[in-house]
Amino acid sequence: MRREHESRESHEGQDQERHEQERHEQGDDGLRDGRGDEGWREDRGDDGLRGRLVRVGVELVNAEGAQALSLREIARRAGVSHGAPRRHFPTHLDLLSAIARQGFAELAARVAAEDREGAGPRERIALLARVYLDYAGSRRGMYELMFRHDLLESGRLGLRETSLPLFARLTELVARVRPAADPVVVSGALWANLHGIAQLWHWGSLRLATGGDDPAPLLAAALDAHLGPVESTP
Repeated sequence: MRREHESRESHEGQDQERHEQERHEQGDDGLRDGRGDEGWREDRGDDGLRGRLVRVGVELVNAEGAQALSLREIARRAGVSHGAPRRHFPTHLDLLSAIARQGFAELAARVAAEDREGAGPRERIALLARVYLDYAGSRRGMYELMFRHDLLESGRLGLRETSLPLFARLTELVARVRPAADPVVVSGALWANLHGIAQLWHWGSLRLATGGDDPAPLLAAALDAHLGPVESTP
C-alpha cells in the first residue's frame, strides 16, 4: 500500500511539473524572465509565445546577424524549452520567415515615412533607393535574412508576396519616368544594381575599387544609368 501511495504521489508530481512546463512554454507564467503577471499580460496581448519568439528573433538578428538564428538560441532567449517553438513554427524556415516578414514591414514603414507624394517620380525613386541602402547598412543581419534564397523560394508565410508591394511602388514610379520602356525590367535592373551596391559596399569591395568613402555617387550613377540623367531646370 505504501509503495502504491508513493507511486501515485510521484505520478501526480510529474503531471504537475509537466503542466507547469506547458504553461511556461505557452507564455502563461511570465516568471522565468522575472516579469511576473505584467509580463504574462504583455505576451498574451501580442500573440503569446508566437509573438515573443518573433520579437526575440528580430532582436537577435539585429544584434548578432542571421547566422545566430538557431531554434535553440531563440527558444533559450525566449525562456522556453527548445521544442516549444514547433507549436507555432513547425519548421525552422517558418520561424525565419516570420522574422523576415518583420524586416519587410520595417523597410516598408521607413519608405512610407520618407516618401513625398507631391515630389516628382524620379525624386521619389531616389528617395526610395536611399532608404533601401540605408536599411541594408543599418539592419545588416535582417537585410541578409530577408533576401535569403531558401526563404523566398520556400514561400513560407507568403514571404515573397510580402516583398512585392515595394517593388510595385518602384515599378509604378519607373513607368512615369520612362513610359516607353518596360517598367518591370527597368525596375528589376535598378533593384539588382542597388542590391549589388549594398552588398559590395558592406564587403568593402567598392571602397577598395573606387577609393571612395561614400556610396552616394554610386547611387547617383545607378539612377542615371537606369532612368537617364536628371533634366536640368531652364
